[in-house]
Amino acid sequence: MTLKSISNLCILMAMLLAFAHPVFAQNSSVVQQRLFKNVNVFDGKSEMLAMGQKILVEGNPVKDLLLLMGKDKSPVIMKDGKTTRTHCEKTETVDLSRRRTMMRFTSIICVLILSSILLLGVSTIGLAQNTPGYNNKIPDSIMTPDTVETVIGTLKFFDGMPDAATVQKAYDNLDFMRGVEVFLNFIPATSIEGMRLGMAEVGAIKSNQCVIFDKLMDSDPLFLTGNTDTVYASVMLDLKRDGATVIEIPPKTGPGTVNDAFFRFITDMGIPGPDKGKGGKYVILPPDYDGELNPPEGGMEAEMEIAGKKQKVFVSKSASYTNWLILRGFLVDGKTDMAVNTFKGGLKVYPLSQANNPQKMEFLSGSNKAFNTIHANTFAFYEELAHVLDKEPVGLIDPELRGLAAAIGIQKGKKFEPDARMKKILTEAIAVGNATARAIWLKPRDKSAYFYENSGWYTGFVGGDYRWLIDDGKGGRYLDARTLFFYSATVNTPAMAEKMVGAGSQYAFNATDKDGNYLDGSKTYKLNIPKDAPAKDFWSVVVYDPQTRSELQTSQKFPSKNNKRDKLIVNKDGSVDLYFGPKAPKGKKSNWVETVPGKGWFVLLRLYGPLEPWFDKTWRPGEFELVK
Repeated sequence: MTLKSISNLCILMAMLLAFAHPVFAQNSSVVQQRLFKNVNVFDGKSEMLAMGQKILVEGNPVKDLLLLMGKDKSPVIMKDGKTTRTHCEKTETVDLSRRRTMMRFTSIICVLILSSILLLGVSTIGLAQNTPGYNNKIPDSIMTPDTVETVIGTLKFFDGMPDAATVQKAYDNLDFMRGVEVFLNFIPATSIEGMRLGMAEVGAIKSNQCVIFDKLMDSDPLFLTGNTDTVYASVMLDLKRDGATVIEIPPKTGPGTVNDAFFRFITDMGIPGPDKGKGGKYVILPPDYDGELNPPEGGMEAEMEIAGKKQKVFVSKSASYTNWLILRGFLVDGKTDMAVNTFKGGLKVYPLSQANNPQKMEFLSGSNKAFNTIHANTFAFYEELAHVLDKEPVGLIDPELRGLAAAIGIQKGKKFEPDARMKKILTEAIAVGNATARAIWLKPRDKSAYFYENSGWYTGFVGGDYRWLIDDGKGGRYLDARTLFFYSATVNTPAMAEKMVGAGSQYAFNATDKDGNYLDGSKTYKLNIPKDAPAKDFWSVVVYDPQTRSELQTSQKFPSKNNKRDKLIVNKDGSVDLYFGPKAPKGKKSNWVETVPGKGWFVLLRLYGPLEPWFDKTWRPGEFELVK
């Protein structure tokens, strides 16, 4: 409450007190007039009782008498507009109108005096509460104490001004926090860069060079949660070097996707794409394309001239020069031959400008080869990011993210050269960022991440949006969900996040047993897959290494089980029990996946062509149970 409001309240209270007093209040006499309107006659005398006193009037009964009480508490009799005051044995006459005027004047004077006294008191109290050094009381919420204890140490101030040591601590902490945030927010960019570098290790540096896992992806290559169940065909596009690029997809291609240099969705191909598995030509336009075509996200069908002919193609535009094309081919009778021949005979990638005479495709096997496609978790992460931002157009990311990177010295057109102090801080920041990403990935704290209550199964697409938006953007970007996915996986497409019954794919992570403990490679576990698993194409369970997030390396070439590729023992009720441990339980070897003592592990359950029971949760996998 302000001083002004308090003073106004005081004046109001004084007026109420003044007019409530019987000396000043005219309403008091009015009430008494009503009370003593009639006079009773006893023994020839008029008598009325007022204020505990008796008043006698000689003679005949008198009507319309009024009784008032004077200041000296003597009775006053009023008749015909005149008053007669009786005091001792003396009677005097007073003019009533003059009396009322005097009463009003006295009332006003008393109000002013009482209000001044109250206001003076309130002012004195207000002055006593002023903050030292100020004319008024300053809210504590906007003040800074001279000493503050924090997680970064004791911070000291002189009247809100930080001392030299505090300034240094604040800037060190600011650089540290930004270093952590850069790691968490730019994993998508460095993950694509890691993919580009890994492809180059195999020899694929041009768009006509395709890395194909013709013998499936085994555990030798380091590849974020790659599967052992489909034939991968992987190509890196360089639109800065090649310009608009044509991709010809053969019929019967499985799920395929193109992602940009920040792992954002460009278009789908194959079964979930616009060609619907019938094959077709796609054109990816570079970010600096300024022609008439303006394709939306996901692409559009349009007529373009290719090799001198007008052709119907599916056109998309990328925000980056570097793009990743990843295609999958399904096994037939558990074999890769059909998919491999389909890719080698029908997949073509070439610059639009060379459509008349495209270079021949080269297919480089990625199977049984050790190479790394994963971004760094050390200071080298920032160097990878610096390369990406320097190569790509400024518009690849928004100003907020560009500013975050620039705050630690990473900016397009400038060399990344942190001094010794900054390098030390960023080295610590990357360690904390890595730990944070692992916590977000392996122990999601968002309950909506889990498919079921009291279960270890959770989704890689928390929020169910491939753009990582909360409520279609009303809640902004779900940053932790984006970190969870890209720290542990690759390929970003609506076909993996949205409900597409009978098409696309669905995934479920699990890293704990039914009691919530991490899965331990020294122990043996059982997992039940109930009958009628809701997968039109197939289901699989693949085991991964928590360090590399790649396939667990054991004596088994493929650390997984697949209901189409593997001959599994089926229970009488139609369910399948899978076993995981250092040694196969007796009689269960065909259903067993080897683990490594002293190491942890986690799994991904995949459903290709997921059916309604998966989405409505009428079917659910079992939990990992410890076998003793």
